[in-house]
Amino acid sequence: MAAQTMTTQAARIGRLKGEILKHAVPQEVLGKFGVKKPHPKNSSETVVFRRWLPYGATASTPNRWVVNPETHRLSEGESPIADQIIAQDISASLIEYGFSYRWTNRVEDLYEDDVPPEIKRLTGERMGLLIEMVRWGQLKASTNMFRAAGVSARDSIAGLITAGMLRLIARSMHSNLAMKITGILDASTKIATKPIEAAFVAVLHTDLEADVRALANFTHVSAYGNRQVIHPNELGSWENYRFISSPHLNPYLQAGTTNTANTRLSNGAPNTAGTLCDVYPIVILSQEAFGDVALRGRNALNVNMIPASTPTKDDILGQRGMIGAQTYFTCVRLNEGHLAVYEVACSYSVS
Repeated sequence: MAAQTMTTQAARIGRLKGEILKHAVPQEVLGKFGVKKPHPKNSSETVVFRRWLPYGATASTPNRWVVNPETHRLSEGESPIADQIIAQDISASLIEYGFSYRWTNRVEDLYEDDVPPEIKRLTGERMGLLIEMVRWGQLKASTNMFRAAGVSARDSIAGLITAGMLRLIARSMHSNLAMKITGILDASTKIATKPIEAAFVAVLHTDLEADVRALANFTHVSAYGNRQVIHPNELGSWENYRFISSPHLNPYLQAGTTNTANTRLSNGAPNTAGTLCDVYPIVILSQEAFGDVALRGRNALNVNMIPASTPTKDDILGQRGMIGAQTYFTCVRLNEGHLAVYEVACSYSVS
């Protein structure tokens, strides 16, 4: 006797999740990097990331090997005393996020445009951007802070991106044993990675593109040849870095200091002699700088859609359609020395 199985008829909810994720994933820039922690259902609201410390390191100084040749000398015929490796666990609590849209049966039946599919598309894009903004808020708050021209406070910033400061940041990352990124999450809705050429990844707002291109010997992606692009928004590379821009990684408006008129952006417009500069965080990532719960796979989110034509006990005539999306998510910095934030002003001129 034939049995009804999961494949007898296509699952509407499963297909809907796939469509939502298809629109959510392209919103990710930061989401392609970091350590991904699957979080199965019914496994508590706490996510625990673990790292193993170098020999001699401690939780407060996790990026330093202590290897003294004298203490490693062996005596004839005697085995060395066995050592142990030490783990450091970093916990983060999941937070529930969600939203919904609603429309009427008249919109579904009579309106000139087919609105529900557009709502479905925007639901996916909104969910992807929501999770990306959680990451952005967490990462730009890193304590490993560098500021343009070496000033000590955000409200003193008026300087632009410089090669010297980027080299200083790379030196700091290397001294903290940060590993360059060699793999990224692929563009599918599954949790799979693909290899890339090793580099630190600098993620920044699209307003800064002209300033990045002004770096001497900057290589634009158009000159890569057979070199693999790591993201559709990749701008190019320079020395230890590959740059990715996004219009969603917003600056702190008018948080800096004043500068010569018409040389910086202030509130997104050319500054005047008395207006304060906008301050743009650039987040620089290494291989295991942060961890999060990837927005991927069938357990990534809960999404439901009820067409207006479907009667329910609360809508017996089928006059209201709805779609809702919900997920649990968290993002945590795993090692302050393995990422950095470089705060700069943005030049007004794009010539």
